[in-house]
Amino acid sequence: MAVLLAFEAMVWFFRPPFRWRIYLQQLEFIGAGSLFIVVLTGGFTGMVMAVQTMYAFSLFNAESLVGTTVALALSRELSPVLTGLMVTGRVGSSIATEIGTMEVTEQIDALRTMAVNPVQYLVTPRVFAAIVMVPILCLLCTVVGIGGAWLVAVQGLGLDEGIFVDRIVNVVVPWDVWSGIIKAGAFGVAIVVIACFKGFYATGGARGVGMATTQAVVYGSVAILALDYFLTVMMF
Repeated sequence: MAVLLAFEAMVWFFRPPFRWRIYLQQLEFIGAGSLFIVVLTGGFTGMVMAVQTMYAFSLFNAESLVGTTVALALSRELSPVLTGLMVTGRVGSSIATEIGTMEVTEQIDALRTMAVNPVQYLVTPRVFAAIVMVPILCLLCTVVGIGGAWLVAVQGLGLDEGIFVDRIVNVVVPWDVWSGIIKAGAFGVAIVVIACFKGFYATGGARGVGMATTQAVVYGSVAILALDYFLTVMMF
């Protein structure tokens, strides 16, 4: 059922009417609204990785690999996964709550009465915003994470800055970054579709909305981890 909902939402991308105001609102909500938590997560993740890898690699006199390790780990895996999980907790829960409340208060039935397709009005703008904004947030998470690693490794632990930067430039290739961006886009679609699906089928008043919200976050998080494995296998 969730797959059918995703397919229907994609179909409505190309059918009028196009409510651009709603699209812009969702871009702002998913993108700008999640900016702080994603930047915070990326920064501290990069800093922690720098501390741990500096210690581990110092045992083998391989401290020069710190920058490469952090950059590859962030761009390929950590940034898309952590960004997806943060967006799930913030955006997925909000979407499920909002649509679930509309369902139990019969506002979605009112949309149908006014000849407004609920999927086009509620789901398609959110899917579009997730496809656009989650990869951007993922890329920002990677950049901030590498910056945090540089701050700790170079400024804090004394690693040579030239070695740190040179290893990243010579080892990390564009596909490493693009693979993370593709993953982030897929995670964004999964987050929004699962949250909307749970909201549409919420029943039982406030308790039902609460359960739908919880399930949206849990199922969205599990979907991210499962998708991450399959996408990694396909892309590498």
